[in-house]
Amino acid sequence: MGASSIGDQELSLVRHIADCGGATVGEVAAAYGEPRGLARSTVLTMMERLRRKGFLTRRQSDGVYRYHTRATSAELTRGAIRRFVERSLDGSVAPFLAYLTETTTLSDAELRELQAAVERLEASRKKSRS
Repeated sequence: MGASSIGDQELSLVRHIADCGGATVGEVAAAYGEPRGLARSTVLTMMERLRRKGFLTRRQSDGVYRYHTRATSAELTRGAIRRFVERSLDGSVAPFLAYLTETTTLSDAELRELQAAVERLEASRKKSRS
């Protein structure tokens, strides 16, 4: 799954399926496709492309295919972030950290989340040095 590329809309669709715990093409077309103006055939094409890329599996149940993701929504997000850092930032998070220090749009909750992440990283580094 990791070697295949995935576009923004594909990532959004596969995360939708992950959050649902699996779905049929009809269910995805109604809940995901219709609000975005996507035809059922477009949703089917996207789901089959994601299956060929290894992001989705399908199993027939009661005469209809039910699609499932190979990863959780959180794992998919982490993978997308990793690919972004590797492709767009040459593998370094320094430009992103610089952006975070310059932005004024972080909410109090996001700032607390960032502080907690730094604390987890520091604890992990101390543990690995022991």
